[in-house]
Amino acid sequence: MKTFSIKTVGCKVNQYESQQIRQHLEGLGWSQARPAEQSRLIVINTCCVTHTATVKSRQSIRRAIKANPDAQVVVCGCLTAVNTGELNNLGTQNIHLITNRNNLVPTLNQITGNIPSAGNNPAQEQPDIEIKAGNGCQIKNNYPNLPFLSLLTSFDGQTRAFLKVQDGCDGCCSYCIIPKTRPKVGSKEASDVLKEAQALVNAGHKEIVITGIFLGAFGQDTVLRKKWPGQQNDKLPELLEKLAKIPNLARIRLSSLEPADVTERLLDCFCNNTNIMPHLHLSIQSGSDNVLKKMCRQYRRADILEKIGLIKRRLDRPAITCDLIVGFPGETDEDFEQTVMLARQAGFAKMHIFNFSPRLDTAAANIRPAVKPAVAKKRSQILQKLDAELGFQFRQQFEGCEEIILTETVNGSTSSPQDGSVSGRCRRYFYVQIENPDKSITRNQLVKVRLLKNTNKFMTAEVLSEAQEV
Repeated sequence: MKTFSIKTVGCKVNQYESQQIRQHLEGLGWSQARPAEQSRLIVINTCCVTHTATVKSRQSIRRAIKANPDAQVVVCGCLTAVNTGELNNLGTQNIHLITNRNNLVPTLNQITGNIPSAGNNPAQEQPDIEIKAGNGCQIKNNYPNLPFLSLLTSFDGQTRAFLKVQDGCDGCCSYCIIPKTRPKVGSKEASDVLKEAQALVNAGHKEIVITGIFLGAFGQDTVLRKKWPGQQNDKLPELLEKLAKIPNLARIRLSSLEPADVTERLLDCFCNNTNIMPHLHLSIQSGSDNVLKKMCRQYRRADILEKIGLIKRRLDRPAITCDLIVGFPGETDEDFEQTVMLARQAGFAKMHIFNFSPRLDTAAANIRPAVKPAVAKKRSQILQKLDAELGFQFRQQFEGCEEIILTETVNGSTSSPQDGSVSGRCRRYFYVQIENPDKSITRNQLVKVRLLKNTNKFMTAEVLSEAQEV
């Protein structure tokens, strides 16, 4: 049988692109293998933004080879796009490394058209293959990565669909390898975004998460704000206004933004459209000006606090979540305390905390002095504890309130482990577990509930008798 499986490591953009790969292979007459060990073709979509992501990518490759040694393994994504040496000595003849993203689809087409026997494909990039008219592939120069893959018509396996509208980064953040893995900055045409969103809604997705490598640069050819007209970008709000009008699109959520991406114009969209969720995720990284300067970020501590204040003035009890890095080279105890103080002042609903991970050929890899691992671990633990405290405080204010959740899991999950339970995310993104749910409630429903009790990880709720689905 013509069967494939895909393993994805990394961000929402990677997950979106894996869905494109799935859709492309299904269009060629192939089907996903269940279980994955029965695949004739395995695609590993890698990440290298941290050392941990690289390790997970390598482990995924080795597990795939071990589980199915006769399968053809295509390794793509960010790790293969940079020459870090971390994919050397994989020890197999059946692996195809896609070091040039433009070669992904030609390689997939070649393999699926006539899978070579084992031993004929050493671990190297496949040669460029000419794409001729009439074979169903189309090159669009304004799509800088994965140019041959088509717009999505569904997002398999998830209630919430991710929709990539922007790609690439040419910024100068000293710790980040992304400008080397995705250097070309570009965006989809608004008409394509709207077409794709409508298709996802037609497929049954009630929530769409708008994502990009640098989402705030949608419509721009650089992520450097100093090069933008007026140093502000209104093209993302303009896109959101159009998306909000798509029939039956119940929820729009934004993925990561930088503080400077939050403008009065953007918040107007949230205020004017109830289907844009009151949740903003900010890529903050540190609360210390000293560290932010070394990171080469485009903002400082005062800018972060100003934008958080603006969000809270404009929106009703918004969920503000963030990314933070601890243990950046040269980070002092005072620098770290500045981050802790900022987190408390902001009252983040959720913090994603990462230990600094030096990446080859980035400036930060050579900054000294390095923070000792034990110190970084302790700082991470402090922030993890603070995250639990702040998250609990944020959820507590909604006890007794009515809310609408999008059901994601039925009969237990990691966030709601009880058998027979139903859980999902509310408008402000935290998990809600329904107590004593009616058996008629299924996955991917919008359900009106009353929030009852706050726990360490989620809130419990009861379904309101007057409305089960909205």
